[in-house]
Amino acid sequence: MSYVVFGRKVANEYLALGTFATVFGGAFLATRGGKKDAPAKPTTVQQAKESVPINGTSDEEEKFILQFIKEAEASSPSSSH
Repeated sequence: MSYVVFGRKVANEYLALGTFATVFGGAFLATRGGKKDAPAKPTTVQQAKESVPINGTSDEEEKFILQFIKEAEASSPSSSH
């Protein structure tokens, strides 16, 4: 069986191959990765802490967050690593 596309006769096999090429080609292009110049991830815990900003709505809130983090790290049993 064949179909008429733009005035030309096209066989089912070619339509199927075109569909497969479009779907798998699009999936390949969509999943091949992001930019290569992405910023490097922090390697140490200290670098990770410094890279995350603490955005409190007030100075008092930022102090509270920092104090909470300090207390949580002090009471954490995994802080001896």
